[in-house]
Amino acid sequence: MKILHLDSNHPLLIDQLNELGFTNHEDYTSSKSEIEAKIADYDGFIIRSRFTIDKPLLDAAKNLKFIGRVGAGLENIDGDYAEKKGICLISAPEGNRNAVGEHSLGMLLSLFNKLNKADKEVRQGKWLREDNRGLELDGKTIGLIGYGNMGKAFAKKLRGFEVEVLCHDIKTDVGDANAKQVILEELKAKADVLSLHTPQTDLTLNMVDSEFINGFKKSFWLINTARGKSVVTKDLVSALKSGKILGAGLDVLEYEKASFENLFSSDNMPEAFQYLIKSENVLLTPHVAGWTVESNIKLSQTIVDKIKAKFN
Repeated sequence: MKILHLDSNHPLLIDQLNELGFTNHEDYTSSKSEIEAKIADYDGFIIRSRFTIDKPLLDAAKNLKFIGRVGAGLENIDGDYAEKKGICLISAPEGNRNAVGEHSLGMLLSLFNKLNKADKEVRQGKWLREDNRGLELDGKTIGLIGYGNMGKAFAKKLRGFEVEVLCHDIKTDVGDANAKQVILEELKAKADVLSLHTPQTDLTLNMVDSEFINGFKKSFWLINTARGKSVVTKDLVSALKSGKILGAGLDVLEYEKASFENLFSSDNMPEAFQYLIKSENVLLTPHVAGWTVESNIKLSQTIVDKIKAKFN
């Protein structure tokens, strides 16, 4: 079987596939149309987020048996059409779930303890102890929307804290010893913190808007390490201004390009984003929650293991 690699990943991915007897070709620079012109020669291809895998490309891939996504989400792939054509979709949420869990916890603790604000002030010679009095997680209720690999990993990290963890998911019976599954209304009634761990789907697109936010009984903190387009940024800003949302940790933004690799030029910066970057109760990272040294290895290993199990 011949595999085309469209993004660079950890070397173990190609090394181990070579050892298993697969033929591996790399092309990290050709345009999408150039890839379409030669994709019929391949039985599989592996991608991160370089471009969208749509019907024309899938139609051109006449011998394709699988697509490997070195990451968790599959929204950049027309999955329904791929499945109709008998193409197996392989992703690797197991590979970066621990990284996402740790990043989510880090963001939450940083926000509660004003670490980014205090650090900046001390560097400027300001010693403002009362102004940087923090909050403790102890006694808080953490609400998780989405309780798959990422949600479960975050809940596991929270076990060492005296918190109540609630989860809501479209699947039934996903709760476990680390989180109690509840209906959305109960989560909104009790949560002090909301953390998103959902894929990008029709259900989650623009999910967190003004109506959704105002449905929470208490003011709350928001953590989003999932997908940027799940949160309507202008509505988030309105809630930050009113105090309905007390602070936000955002690893993802609705302005991200489909490749997740770019944002926007500085001369095209949305007004809502300008507010976020000036806010002391907002923590921003560039879609790196699952982007650790260890997850780079684990993601590639997961893809190899799944290809081996399915096709070797």
